[in-house]
Amino acid sequence: MSLVELIGQADERGLAASGLACLDRCVALLGGDDEILRPLWAGLADDAGAEEWGERLEQVRGKLGGDGEFEAADGEPGQGSDSGSGSGEDEAVLLARRMLAAAPAERSAAGVRAWADACSVAALQIHRLLDPLKDAGDSVDARREGRTEGMSPLVAAELRRQITVLELLAGHGPAGLRPALEVSTEGRRVLRAVVSRRSRRRG
Repeated sequence: MSLVELIGQADERGLAASGLACLDRCVALLGGDDEILRPLWAGLADDAGAEEWGERLEQVRGKLGGDGEFEAADGEPGQGSDSGSGSGEDEAVLLARRMLAAAPAERSAAGVRAWADACSVAALQIHRLLDPLKDAGDSVDARREGRTEGMSPLVAAELRRQITVLELLAGHGPAGLRPALEVSTEGRRVLRAVVSRRSRRRG
């Protein structure tokens, strides 16, 4: 199945894990450490965690810059900057901030479905912006629908990770959370290394 189809069939836990994993892989752009989202991951393991989702989310937002800063990052997570100015990395940071800003306060199926879908688009766009090699596709939407010809390596790897996370949760339920987190951790390290290399080149 394509990524779009997997998101369409995922349950509430799978959708929350998908959106959270996308954010987790991009957390380096927000200045967060590797453990910053761990409380949200832990809350996905049981139904009781759904009640604490909103509180834990606000704690994460506070650690990554405060509520006011995230309220200013309006727009959908998957939308790029329309200013026409700034570097690809600036736009990538904005997209990551929008992912966190748009996370629903309640972990309901309807809320996390829209968020997971938008985070999927945003994370792929972030990887496209930061990939040193050009992606030949017109948009990330084509990639999500299964048209993968001419994908750049960073985008291809992110697409595989998004699909894997959804398949793990669909196939194993709560037991799929640990391997899904491992997949996301690998992706976070890759993107952190990409950001670090870009920073050294600028320096």
